[in-house]
This record gives sequence, C-alpha cells and structure tokens, in this order.
Amino acid sequence: MTAEQKELVEKKRDRRGRVKRIKNFIVTFITAWIIISMVSIIALTAKVISLQHQIDELSGQKSSGGGNTASAAQSADFTDGDTDSLALMNYGSSAEENLAEAGDTLKVYLTFDDGPSGNSDKILDILDDYNVKATFFVVGKDDEESKRIYNRIVDEGHTLAMHSYTHKYSYIYSSLDNFKSDFEKLQNLLYDVTGVDCDLYRFPGGSSNQVSNTDMSEYIKYLNDENIRYLDWNVASGDATSAPVTADDLVENVMSDVVKYKTSVVLMHDADSKDATVEALPTLIEKLQAEGALILPVSDDTEMIQHVTLAE
Repeated sequence: MTAEQKELVEKKRDRRGRVKRIKNFIVTFITAWIIISMVSIIALTAKVISLQHQIDELSGQKSSGGGNTASAAQSADFTDGDTDSLALMNYGSSAEENLAEAGDTLKVYLTFDDGPSGNSDKILDILDDYNVKATFFVVGKDDEESKRIYNRIVDEGHTLAMHSYTHKYSYIYSSLDNFKSDFEKLQNLLYDVTGVDCDLYRFPGGSSNQVSNTDMSEYIKYLNDENIRYLDWNVASGDATSAPVTADDLVENVMSDVVKYKTSVVLMHDADSKDATVEALPTLIEKLQAEGALILPVSDDTEMIQHVTLAE
C-alpha cells in the first residue's frame, strides 16, 4: 500500500470517527431531552395536583366540620407579599367569646355557595316548607332561569350575597384589577336583575385561601373601602368534597360543630351535583330546631365570622 493510499484510509477512518461521535452526541442529547421533558411534565403535574388540593381544602372540600377550617386559617403562610397588615382570626373577633355555654341560644346561619343551579328551587322549596331563611352567595349567570332564581331568593326573604362573577381563582386572584372587575360585574348584574345593592361577599376559597397571587390584604382593604362586608364560615358541611358523602354525613358534620358556638356560619353548596345537600336539608333543619337554634339569614346585625382581617 502506497503512502497516498494509507493517507486516504486514515482520512476515511477519521471521517467515520467524527460521524460516529456526532451520532452519539445527537442520541445522547435527544435521550437527555426526553428524560428532562418527562421529569418536567411529572413535576408540573404534581404541582397542579397540589394546587388543586389546596383549592379543595380552602373551599371546605377536605373538611367534615368547622375544626378543619380553623386549621386552614391558622396555618396560612401568606407568602405572596408583605402580610404584616394581616391578622389571623378564629371565627370572628373572639373565638373564646363565641364558644357556647349551657343555656345559650344558638344562632345558625345556613349559607349556600355557587348557585344558581338546578338544585336552587329544591333548596328554596325546603326552606319555604320550614319557614326558614338562609343566605345565598351566588355567582354570575345572565340566563333567564338564573335571573328568576336571583329574584326568588330576594322575594322569599333570603339574603342575596356575592361569591364572585366567574369563580375562577386564576382570574380573580391574579390581580386587584381583575378582582375589582369581577366584583363590580356581579354586583351590577344583581342590582340590575333584583334591585338589591348587595354589600355581602364571600371570597372563593375563603379569606384564608393560599391560592391568591396577590396579598389578600389588598382585596380585603378594597372591600372595606367599598363598605362591603365579607363572611367566611366556622362550620363546614363537607358537601364540597369530590368524594361521595351521604346526607347523614352532612347532617352529622354540621350538628357536631354548631353546638360548640353561639354563632355558627354553616358552609354548604348550591350546585347541580349537590343532591346530598338537598336530601340532608330537611333533617338538618329539624335537628337544629330541636336544639332550639335560631336559623337566620345574614343581616346587618350578624357577627362577621372571618378567618382573616386587617390588623387595627
């Protein structure tokens, strides 16, 4: 083999070596990219599940009674900004002052979030049967059937209150501007439909929610400046859980806690899927009446049960 031939062979070997190294690099890069992508997808999925879990808890979905709601309020981290202006509160101005003693007349406020729905008329029919008034924290719907429900709530002497127009956490809590826009849209809708200038609000997830991207003190200050009262709860029925729950469970959840407090605000839901709530309502009312409890709609005289307030 001549020197020229040897040189040609060496060049071919070098070229094959470079091609092989390039192929190995490409294979390694693609493999690493696939692995990193899979890990990222898994991490994002876990984050979404975690956030949904927080939303469920703060909506009362993991709570079978008022005690778990207290834990949510007490353990809130409020890591979205300067929260020195916030004060954690246990069910109003004084948890101890609200503890029931022998001989106390219990005040119970039945509240229903998320309506109008296909179950609204059923709930209203039951309340009418027992001559009981409740409070409905409604969302924004502009169809004629929903407008009829808004008016029925008012006409039958219940308290019409606000629970955000969209009920979309990602929108409402992304900025104060979005919160204001959502709030004003619902307030204007309810006024146009019913003539009621609503001044009572319930934050989606409660004032202690850990989902908001903006410090909750900004929203609370806005409502305070607008002379809008906001109401949380200290008794949860457990009807927000995605797991199956029976009517008996709901009654037990409520009755085990209302006897603890002079003033109880009971969290329930008015939604198409809440058949167990409708089924539980007659028994719940009868048991509350047997305890001698006053079942009342929220009024100007109602003590505001609030998980979080602005510090004085």
